[in-house]
Amino acid sequence: MRYTLLTLSLSLALVGCQPATETPSHSGSPPVTAEQLQQESERLTRWFDEQYEQQLQTSPLRLTFLGRKDRQHEVDDMSIAAQDKQLAWLQASVEQLQQRFDRTLLTDDAKLSYDLWIHQYESQRDAARFRHHNYIFNQMQGIHSLLPQILMNFHQVDTKEDMQAYIQRIQGISVAIHQLLEQAQQNTESGIRPPRFAYEGVIEQVENLLRGVPFSDDSEQDAPLWQNAQQKITALQQQEIITGEDASQLHSEAKQQLIEHFEPAYQALLNWLQDDIEHAEYNPTGVSSHPDGDAYYRHQLRVSTTTDMTAAEIHQLGLQEVERLTAEMLAIKNDVGFDGDLHQFFEFIRTDDRFFYPDTDEGRQGYITDSEKFLAFINERLPDYFGVLPKADLVVKRVEAFREQPGAAQHYFPGTPDGSRPGVYYAHLSDMRAMPKNEMEAIAYHEGNPGHHMQISIAQELENIPIFRTQASFTVFAEGWALYSELLAKEMGAYQDPYSDFGRLVTEIWRAVRLVVDTGLHAKGWTEQQAIDYFNEHTPIPAEAVRSEVRRYLVMPGQATSYKIGMIRIQQLRAKAEEQLGDRFDIRAFHDTVLGGGALPLDLLERRIDEWIASVQSAA
Repeated sequence: MRYTLLTLSLSLALVGCQPATETPSHSGSPPVTAEQLQQESERLTRWFDEQYEQQLQTSPLRLTFLGRKDRQHEVDDMSIAAQDKQLAWLQASVEQLQQRFDRTLLTDDAKLSYDLWIHQYESQRDAARFRHHNYIFNQMQGIHSLLPQILMNFHQVDTKEDMQAYIQRIQGISVAIHQLLEQAQQNTESGIRPPRFAYEGVIEQVENLLRGVPFSDDSEQDAPLWQNAQQKITALQQQEIITGEDASQLHSEAKQQLIEHFEPAYQALLNWLQDDIEHAEYNPTGVSSHPDGDAYYRHQLRVSTTTDMTAAEIHQLGLQEVERLTAEMLAIKNDVGFDGDLHQFFEFIRTDDRFFYPDTDEGRQGYITDSEKFLAFINERLPDYFGVLPKADLVVKRVEAFREQPGAAQHYFPGTPDGSRPGVYYAHLSDMRAMPKNEMEAIAYHEGNPGHHMQISIAQELENIPIFRTQASFTVFAEGWALYSELLAKEMGAYQDPYSDFGRLVTEIWRAVRLVVDTGLHAKGWTEQQAIDYFNEHTPIPAEAVRSEVRRYLVMPGQATSYKIGMIRIQQLRAKAEEQLGDRFDIRAFHDTVLGGGALPLDLLERRIDEWIASVQSAA
């Protein structure tokens, strides 16, 4: 349900602004030939690739995330000064772009690249005003848990030097935590602090990271990072890449770094959280209660939706979608012969044992195995709906214990562009009563194929666009596509069980409720409990999952609105293409056009579809 990318300074996401204004053609100039357009566009692509490589080199962690080993011993500089430096670099690159290239001499696709590069700068420029509004440490996507996760899951260790780089990075992580802690403290001085539950969640996660050897010698368990380091060193030794003496030395160095750097940094964070938690709210409302909070939320909605929709418009859209989907849910309730009203049916779905796996290791493996079966089913049907298919593999995994939360949303981490690391569909399985069977089919398609894994893998594998576009991330595009994919799967023959189809409607109304609840919290002054009550009234989602969801919206304002808005726009574009092309409409070509340009803000996606429609019409 949540496509997770690196956050803060790791994120190279391009989020939406308006496209650049067309540069007027030179009066009296001879017509531009197709060959000239192609040559200038290829020159622009080369320039973009050079610029993007410079940008990547400022983020060692991003390089690691992409499967590269450049600067593998380093961690990003996460200071405010570094953020200012990056913004200045982007501004200079945009000025250089506008000076060196005439937009009128570019192909349509090159113009998309031109506009997206400007979006990247304008997005970061606009976001700089609201730096102090972010909840740096929160229970959902806090950098405190992301940094160890990168070392554990993404830092490749194939050689002794790779392991030495891993050990060096432990100190780098500690520096980053100190930098970010300083910023979090500054935010609270400005009146910006997350709700109490966020403090509690981060405290639990930090304590999990510090629990065990080598931080507690009398413990019977190893701390997560120490356990991981030992596993990597042992694997090198078993493969005879290092000697026993090398292994002993690496063990000693890793333990030293953990004790001398990692523990003090995380203990400082823990101490501050425990001291400051008394100032946090128990039953919080949204960011409108903060200084300049209304402006911040407007900014977040624009980032999340790449539209100019207001909170009021989004709220109303949510109410309409909830009403429509409720009618569809009633129809399925009646079709299965349930004797009772919809709320009684919700209670039946929430509580009947047939809808849950046992809360055992066997039950957890059952969830993973059956998710894999659903994905295998849909994979066989992909060629009928897509011309281009992803090459990268996909695996389904349980979330690591140190960051697992009962009822938290499943999520996806992309693989590497070269396919050396597969994409991962992560599920929180600590509470199997929060993971109903009837919803898992839709979620598998959302996170896997034809959803996130397919969209992101295809983007990363594209070769006909500048590299930066293969890594572009627009939440409204990615999540809109994934939600569209849930419904597309029905068109492809999925959801043969009516309870699974009801589960699909549950996941869709879930996203419609988000439009109401997110805007309610952040623009209408709703409290956490009001949001929970609305959720419970309109969905059968388990109580733990509802609470986790609402708390997610509270610490990630606006993000949850992107799903339904993106889905609706893709559906509208498909309907537009079907109407204008008639018998010439090709579903495979439409999907390839949507995915074949990488992630785009909605206005530029519409432009790309319009150009495709025109090309089909002109070819007739």
